[in-house]
Amino acid sequence: MTASVVVPTLGRPSLGTLLDAIAPGVAKHGFELLIVDDRPEPHEPLDVEATVLPGPARGPAAARNVGWRAAKHDWVAFLDDDVLPDDDWADRLAGDLAAADDRVGGVQGVLRVPLPADRRPTDWERVTAGLADGAWITADMAYRRDALERCGGFDERLPRAFREDAELAHRVRRAGWTLRRGHRRVTHPVRPESPWVSVRTQRGNADDALLRRLYGPAWRERLEIPPGRRPRHLAITAAGLTALAAAAARRPGLAALAGLAWAAGTAEFAAARIVPGPRDAREVSTMLVTSAVIPPVATYHYLRGWWRWRDRG
Repeated sequence: MTASVVVPTLGRPSLGTLLDAIAPGVAKHGFELLIVDDRPEPHEPLDVEATVLPGPARGPAAARNVGWRAAKHDWVAFLDDDVLPDDDWADRLAGDLAAADDRVGGVQGVLRVPLPADRRPTDWERVTAGLADGAWITADMAYRRDALERCGGFDERLPRAFREDAELAHRVRRAGWTLRRGHRRVTHPVRPESPWVSVRTQRGNADDALLRRLYGPAWRERLEIPPGRRPRHLAITAAGLTALAAAAARRPGLAALAGLAWAAGTAEFAAARIVPGPRDAREVSTMLVTSAVIPPVATYHYLRGWWRWRDRG
């Protein structure tokens, strides 16, 4: 079974390791290898043994669209540039695709996230580990080109690596295809991040606002996305703002009541993140600070997205 392999990249050092892992199998099966260089600024050309396509630097959805539209085979396998495929990845990809009947529009690979064996995982490590249970994530996902064409590919209004794969999977199934899980395997290491990564990722709430506009209040169920904490974040943020407004208006009773509600909500959120973790001083302090910051930041980004997409969909 012949396929095109599309790897969007921001030039991470892990790209070379990925290509070394799949190169023998790609050559063996005659797969087409397409690298989408999505770096936002001019750089030295990528030194890779593959066809390199210039990306639009508008996020992974747009980069993947560039890749599959240039692909020449009936199946397109997407890999993220920070995963490490097993040595037999290409062999198993060929087997996964050969086993797909005409009703199958996509086949997902098996993703592993290694976690420390000598301690509990940090909050960021647990978030990354959640990818292993994700449905139809494009860290390793193959689609029929016909399914991509019929559905129009990835929605480029979703500019982050966040929900864009689940949204496409929903449209592919809505068009009549089925999706299944295959047997090829990749490892997704936990990349180093700053203590503020959990705050930065709240930008994805703006994308959630678009999905709610497109698919209604039940969008999470339709797209197979687990429940989030947005209602709690909204309540915590409202309590905090009420406490500040009441204090400014010299209403100490209301300020105290709202302040207690804010403190209780923030404490519950922090505890939910601290208890499963290593509980060392660095992790606990990071969780305490970011747990106070995340609710208003998440609320801001969601409202920003709601305002942007209020009359569109």
